[in-house]
This record gives sequence, C-alpha cells and structure tokens, in this order.
Amino acid sequence: MENRLAWQQPGPSQRPSTLRRAGSFIGGVIPILIIAALMYGAFFVKPSVHTVGMSRPAIEQRDLFYGVVMPADGTILAVGNFGKIIVSKDGGATWSPQSSGVAASLQSIAAWDSNRAVAVGNNLTAIYTSDGGENWVDAEVDTTSESINKLVRVRALAGGHAIAVGEFGVILASDDFGASWQAISAGEDVSWNDVAPLDASTSLIVGEFGRIEITSDGGETWTQIPSPVKSSLNSVFFRDRQNGIAVGTEGVVLSTTDGGATWTQLPVPTQQHIFDVMWDGGRWVLTGDKGLLLFGSADAKNWTDMSQLTDSGWHTQTSARNGVYALAGRGGVGIIDRARTARKAERSDDQ
Repeated sequence: MENRLAWQQPGPSQRPSTLRRAGSFIGGVIPILIIAALMYGAFFVKPSVHTVGMSRPAIEQRDLFYGVVMPADGTILAVGNFGKIIVSKDGGATWSPQSSGVAASLQSIAAWDSNRAVAVGNNLTAIYTSDGGENWVDAEVDTTSESINKLVRVRALAGGHAIAVGEFGVILASDDFGASWQAISAGEDVSWNDVAPLDASTSLIVGEFGRIEITSDGGETWTQIPSPVKSSLNSVFFRDRQNGIAVGTEGVVLSTTDGGATWTQLPVPTQQHIFDVMWDGGRWVLTGDKGLLLFGSADAKNWTDMSQLTDSGWHTQTSARNGVYALAGRGGVGIIDRARTARKAERSDDQ
C-alpha cells in the first residue's frame, strides 16, 4: 500500500509535464473565452451613448429670412429658408423657433392679429395658425395652374380675407383666415411679386417687366395698366385709397395719386435694388440691397438715407409698429427703434 501510494504521488520529475499540460489547456481556453465574450457583447449588449444636450439657436448665421410681420407691440414673426419660423415676444431681444411642419422656403407672412397669421412660399406652400404659431397647419390650395409655383407675397385684409401672388401668374384668394385658397387668375407666363389690396373687391399687383394690373371685381377680371418702366417691380403699397408707391430694381420708384390708374417715375437717391416699400403711418419706408433704408415724405419727393442704421446685407421685407422696424434679411431680423436711436443721437450731441 505504501508503495502504491508513493507511486501515485507525483514526483519531481512529473510536475513540469503536468504544468505544461495545464498551461497548454489554459492557453487554448482563454482565446475561446475572449471570442465568446466579444460575440456576446456584439449581439446582446446595447451600447449607451451619453451626450451633452445642446439646443440649436433660434437664429443661425446661415439663415435667410424673407418675410416679417409685427401683429402686436413687441411681437414679431419672421419666416425664411427651409420652412423656418421664429417669433419674438420682446421686440426682437430674444427669439424662439416655431415648427412650421414644412421644408419649403417661406417667402412671406401676414397676420390679422397676434393669434392668426398665414405664411406662403415655394411649391405653392401655404400654412396658417390660429394660436400665435403654437401650431401651423397646411392650407388647402386649389389652383388651375399645372406648374409648381412659388408664392412670393401674401397680404391680409379685414374680415379674414387674404390675397397671395407668385410665379407663372398665380393669384390666390382666401376668405377664412388662410385655411383655404382659390385661384382668381388663369395664370400666365409672368411672375407677380406683390399685391396691394385697396378694398374688398379692388387689388393692384406688380411684377416682372414693369407689369401692373388691377381688378375691381374681386379678381374676376384684370386690367393691365401702362407702366413707365420695363424692369421688375418688387413691391407696392398704398397709404390711402388714392396714393401709392411701387418700387423695383436699380432704384426704381413709381408713384400714383389716382388709385393706380396712372404711374409716374420719381427720382430717388439710390441705384440699389429696392425690394420692399411700406407706409408706417407717417413716412414711406424703402428697404433693399446692401442695407438700403430710405425714409420718404408723404408725397414721395423728399428722401432721407438711413442705411447707416442697418447692416450691409439685403432686406426683402419690412414691418413697422409704433416707431419700431423689423427687417427680414440674411442671417437674422434687424430691429430699428427710432425713439431709441434718437435718444442715442441726443446723448452723442451732448457729449
């Protein structure tokens, strides 16, 4: 028995061989375990990614804004490329984005009050809101045109009426605060850039090649009016039923004093393209290329160049309320407060 037990105990000469076998076994198992662990991780372990939350700013340097409206004191809505809409409730000091639900660029916006507004743009896009932009809804657009038109400008009228114009002669009208639109023109090979509603049934439109047309029956028929220019007219506005201004490329300014029946070209101190005209209740306001900003007298004969108040970019549309101006353009919305500017000028003079 002792000899048997002694024989079963490993002696010094046996241990290296045993260790080599054990090491060989372990060395073969470890790679298998590693491969198994990697396969388990690949198929069953879901990676979790932890990122630092960052919200995009309401306005980015690449943004292009084409339309702006001020429906109430301190409230500004602006629209631009890729369906972007922003709103300010503090006169432009801060901005918040709104979800338009569309990807097409929005060219213009109009509002009846701080809750109800409509925006139009590329690809016959028309959207409206009834709650200040918390929700934007696709409008129903009925048109006889076979082209995918760009809607360039929209204007709001009293009683929920609105009219919009655009490429290929498209003219649309709405009487339900922008929820639905009907064509009031058969369309033609001309782009309309703006419309000036004069009353419930009378509107005047301007466009490329100096074209001017007017309707007095709600759009059933349109009459072409002789124009003193052949260059594009970009915007038109009436300060009352008889007196209006139309503006265009290369500093063109036209004036009418008979409700749009006849037009006269006026001299102005600029050759820059003028994109927009409006009457702020006390003066004409022109904006355009390279930061152009002109203030004009009621008769449009005297103009003051205020371009130093803007940046050097272009401004396509302007809105004003109680001496505060909002200018839609490249990279943001410019805000000009005439009262604040005057106070700064007075302090500079005192110094």
